[in-house]
Amino acid sequence: MMPSHTLPAVITEKKGPKLLAQLRAKRITAIRTRASNQNYYPLIDKDMKKKSIRQSKDLIIYLFTACLCFAADIVWAQSTPSLRVTIDMRQVKMTQVMDEIEKQTQYLFIYDRNIGVDRLVTVQVQQRPVTEALAQMFDGSDLAYEIYNSNIILSKRSAGAPASASVRHVTGTVLDAAGQPVIGASVVVKGTTVGVSTALDGGFSLQVPASVKDPVLVVNYLGCEPQQIAVGNLSEIRITMQESAVALDNVVVTALGIRRQEKALSYNVQQVKSEDIVTVKDANFMNALNGKVAGVQINSSAAGVGGAARVVMRGAKSLFKDNNALYVIDGIPMTNVSFGSNSDGLQGNYMGSDGVADINPDDIESISVLTGPSAAALYGSDAANGVVLINTKKGQADKTSVTVSNSTTFSTPFLMPRFQNTYGNISGSYQSWGDKTLRRFDPEGFFNTGSNVNNSVTFSTGTQRHQTYISAATTNARNILPNSGYDRYNFTFRDVTKFLKDKLTVDLSASYILQQNKNMIAAGKYFNPLPALYLFPRGDDFDNVRLYRRWDESRNLYTQAWDYGSGDMSFQNPYWIMNKMINETRKRRYMLSANLKYDVTKWLNVTGRVKVDNADMDITEKRYAGTDTNFAGEKGMYSIVKRNDRQIYADAIANIDLDFGGDYHLSANIGTSLKDVRMDFIGWGGDLRKIPNFFSITNISTSAYKEREDGSHMQSQSVFANVELAYRNMLYLTVTGRNDWESALAFSKYKSFFYPSVGLSAVVSEMVRMPEWFSFLKLRASYSAVGSSYAPYLTKPYYDYKGQTHAWDSLHRFPNENLKPEKTKSWEVGLNARFFGGKLNFDATWYRSDTFNQTFESTPSSTSGYSSVLVQAGQVRNSGLEMLLAYHNTWRGFSWNTSVTYTMNCNKIIKLANGVISPVDGKPIDMPYLEKATLGDAGSPQVILYEGGTMGDLYINRELRTDLNGNIYVDPQTGKVELATTERRKVASLLPDGTIGWNNGFAWKGLSLNAMLAARLGGSVVSNTEAFLDYYGVSQRSAAAREAGGVRVNNGMVDAKNYYQTIGAGTGAGAYYIYDATNVRLQELSLAYTLPKRWFRQKMSMTVSLVGRNLWMIYNKAPFDPELTPSTADNFLQGVDYFMLPSLRNIGFAVKLQF
Repeated sequence: MMPSHTLPAVITEKKGPKLLAQLRAKRITAIRTRASNQNYYPLIDKDMKKKSIRQSKDLIIYLFTACLCFAADIVWAQSTPSLRVTIDMRQVKMTQVMDEIEKQTQYLFIYDRNIGVDRLVTVQVQQRPVTEALAQMFDGSDLAYEIYNSNIILSKRSAGAPASASVRHVTGTVLDAAGQPVIGASVVVKGTTVGVSTALDGGFSLQVPASVKDPVLVVNYLGCEPQQIAVGNLSEIRITMQESAVALDNVVVTALGIRRQEKALSYNVQQVKSEDIVTVKDANFMNALNGKVAGVQINSSAAGVGGAARVVMRGAKSLFKDNNALYVIDGIPMTNVSFGSNSDGLQGNYMGSDGVADINPDDIESISVLTGPSAAALYGSDAANGVVLINTKKGQADKTSVTVSNSTTFSTPFLMPRFQNTYGNISGSYQSWGDKTLRRFDPEGFFNTGSNVNNSVTFSTGTQRHQTYISAATTNARNILPNSGYDRYNFTFRDVTKFLKDKLTVDLSASYILQQNKNMIAAGKYFNPLPALYLFPRGDDFDNVRLYRRWDESRNLYTQAWDYGSGDMSFQNPYWIMNKMINETRKRRYMLSANLKYDVTKWLNVTGRVKVDNADMDITEKRYAGTDTNFAGEKGMYSIVKRNDRQIYADAIANIDLDFGGDYHLSANIGTSLKDVRMDFIGWGGDLRKIPNFFSITNISTSAYKEREDGSHMQSQSVFANVELAYRNMLYLTVTGRNDWESALAFSKYKSFFYPSVGLSAVVSEMVRMPEWFSFLKLRASYSAVGSSYAPYLTKPYYDYKGQTHAWDSLHRFPNENLKPEKTKSWEVGLNARFFGGKLNFDATWYRSDTFNQTFESTPSSTSGYSSVLVQAGQVRNSGLEMLLAYHNTWRGFSWNTSVTYTMNCNKIIKLANGVISPVDGKPIDMPYLEKATLGDAGSPQVILYEGGTMGDLYINRELRTDLNGNIYVDPQTGKVELATTERRKVASLLPDGTIGWNNGFAWKGLSLNAMLAARLGGSVVSNTEAFLDYYGVSQRSAAAREAGGVRVNNGMVDAKNYYQTIGAGTGAGAYYIYDATNVRLQELSLAYTLPKRWFRQKMSMTVSLVGRNLWMIYNKAPFDPELTPSTADNFLQGVDYFMLPSLRNIGFAVKLQF
């Protein structure tokens, strides 16, 4: 930053057209004289003494010039002129070169008339700093110069001083903490006004006056701490800037990869750095964001390491569609193909990974989270649920580095049900309601110690015009279930090159991923070892079960060793399920992208991008002979599905970045895009026909089989524009608009939809004088309307094919041509404040969004000829608060960083489809409520939607029978309790009241300690597992009740078996298995030490770490982890434990070497 008493200035055509003409025509003298306050004053030429009138006029002009210089301070400070010139002039007058420099820059030459500027000079520079041109122009002359902001002041060198002693040439490069060039940094010789700004490559070149002894360079850049570098004997200097505590002008990546100053944004954007997701690694890096970003709810899949993640921002908005966020990689949207759903509800299904989990976290530079629709409005029909922007790494200029890292963690169950081992079973029964037993069985012993080993190698190199980045990584995980795991192999290449005198930038990248997973089970009754494991009779020896197969002489093969029968739960040997009922997915995925940017002028560039993202998957199921006949034939069962996903995205964008009128800045992006997504799969499966356990299509039965074939092709074409107008770096107006033509709208009455947004940001601290301790204040507000297109093929007749019967349904869904995209209208206001020089930060956002055109499925009359009809109506509202409070400081080498995020969201159903006219028969639809899910079997709590309620309301209609006084009824004859059907009533909500994340980081020298606490406040969850444990007599409380002589009801005791088998009937009746979901945990902990580089002769740095996740559940009343989910895609199968796999506690170490 320039000293406050040497105010920078620039003379513009508007501020002084006559003066500018005079100065350029006459070269009027403005010789500087240094006073004690370092201000500059004009003197009077000797020739002027003869003409006092002319002297007075010129003096007025000079004073007016000085006033203009001081008045124009803020203009120069806010719009740094270009300091690179291209000149090829040989043997021309010096004045011609000066004129050319004035044309290409905003500099103005000022000098005395007695200075000779008519001599012949030669200057040849190409896109080099202006100081190099000046050095060539004055080489061998008796002239010296100093740059005073926008003026170049010429003077004669002292008599007798050698030419080489007049100035000293210094060049250098300014980089940020990540090694990237810093553009537009101010580099000034301390105590003078000699200074320049860094170019696009971070480079600078300046002349240090001979009069300056022991020169020091002062480097300033908005958002970074000032640096002072002693020049000494150096002629080339490398300077690394460190981020400022206040960081007022941080640049963040927003929609479509557009970079914006943080203070210009009218919406909430939160940025997460690479180290925040790789310190404690997860195979799916999205799980590492949990608690670090306000307004985002992240639930890990119960399928284990590598499983899909559920990411919902600012509450669920759609009743019919997926509410997961959109993922964008380097500005390009990605279709997140997910296997995190559970299509068979809670009965049981295999789950897998999702597309975003394929990304190597070591390739990520940063993540920007756009929680609100206003932030993501440029994505139109994909933006309603918020956006996760992933920015990947590229090579570093003028630096070559190799990084090798390893992260190894070990997993054990984090939270298990509470079992009993006191009472055994009655002989021949699977239930443990017998007498006391001496056997001790712990179901946790079935689980293995899981592991997750991640190895990564990255190579980065480059020059100013060419940078290359290459990486390879492996992730090999073994889940806690036997014969279950996840493997991924990543290979990445990125190359950035500049051509055509640095006007054309070509950014090419390629990624290849190999991924496979086996037996990723999350929950459910079938294909899950937990029912037979958890409910195993406590009086029997589980060691007999470990030998899960026996030889069958008559069939000449191994069959399942299980003597307990299937019972009412389709029980099978847990080890057989894991080893002889195998589900595998193998994926091959490649991503190719090209990004071309051409600088047309200084203020206009054109960008074109294209990306291909293709994946092929083979999904196989093998069930060996001996499997329960409900799931396989006598000789076994085999199925295979081959799926292909194809995505092509392309866009072209014109980017404008222009200063005008002295006080105004215009940023605009105008473009068009095309997204084409195709999916097709074909599958075949059935019982094996002839050869047992020969898993081949040729061996599948021709009678007991299913065939599957499906596909889709969706395309969207769009035009969009984003315009940002800034006034004096204090007031920003942003307007965006996007029009989408979606293929899903084909055959409907609506061919396209327009999505607008508008936002205003005011930097109050730039407008008014604030107290010294109040460093920065910004107020912002925005409005947007974005959409979410419905599924394809809903506007034409649609028939379902039944693979079981090999026939088409005779009825089909009514084709509704009046369907529209769900539209979300959102408002938000917020503030960003910094105190005490940026040591204390506070950000807050309040929002409200209303989602209209909700889709409902209604059943028309049987005589209509249609199976169902989709209608659109209704409104869902989400409103809430996002807050961030952060503090950091350093004391003598010890630093502390702490931040707290808080999120509160209120969900409300404003309107359903009751009374909407059916397009089938023209009659009103009767829909006073909507049943969305039963959390378990019939009789368990249901998610039912009513107007005025929420999308998580739980209702019950089964409770213990009561008498006229409201007491629980106990049969006087038998002493037993019984259930009764009651009026449906709301008892709880699955939705949390709020979430909190508290991060702490401590550092001293090379030692660092990071800890994160996460908390969920309020909401409820349901445990079907606990109901089964009670019913079968294996829960801890069932044993405690027997020890106490029964369960106290009213003023007496009821038999424990009767009580728990009554309330635990089915999957749990009424509200007896609903629990408070409030929990507080130590979510992450890491201790790292970076060894001194001198130990490795400055050739290498080495960091070793101890890491942990889910180390301590500080508070929790539920019998399972409330943050785990059995389905990452279903909006309503949340917060329910139906023999769900336990969450994991991870402990391990990491090593990182950098050369």
